[in-house]
Amino acid sequence: MKTIVLNLIHMTPSPAPTGVNTEGLADFLRAFFAPLFLVVVSVVALFFLFTREITRFVQFLILAVAIGVIFYVPNIIEVTAKAIAGALGIK
Repeated sequence: MKTIVLNLIHMTPSPAPTGVNTEGLADFLRAFFAPLFLVVVSVVALFFLFTREITRFVQFLILAVAIGVIFYVPNIIEVTAKAIAGALGIK
């Protein structure tokens, strides 16, 4: 009898989720914007190289690498936020 009741409990359908499913959203956005980011960085870098503005090219390259880390390293925002919160003493 106990087995039948437990099977009936597991057979009842779970309620449908009411909110928007955002699972995989970050991966989708990363896959969509990362190639676009690379194209823009390439075009701007070539512009700086052809106009021989080496100082601006180096500044742009440093900024592009910093932004690229945000695109390509998974969970970097969460890890950084937790580290900052930990440094401030917030749990």
